[in-house]
Amino acid sequence: MNKDQLVKQVANDTNLSNKDVEQTINQALEVIKHALSNGDKVTLHGFGSFENRTRAARKGRNPQPGEEMLIPESKRPAFSAGKKFKDALNSK
Repeated sequence: MNKDQLVKQVANDTNLSNKDVEQTINQALEVIKHALSNGDKVTLHGFGSFENRTRAARKGRNPQPGEEMLIPESKRPAFSAGKKFKDALNSK
């Protein structure tokens, strides 16, 4: 399911317009991105948690010249599914 399909499904289920649902979804995603960029964790009880995870600096190899290089530390978003969400997936 892509974002357009999600918007149409939610709009159909809630009798709201596609435009209103799309704005709401976009704003919710922006709030999550903003919270994660500030180092906060976002928890949606019954669904799951979004958080930053730090990937440590490491050595890598440049494939063309074959020389070693240092890949710097980076942050990446991570999602952990909640128990109710996992149970719902495994009950079918």
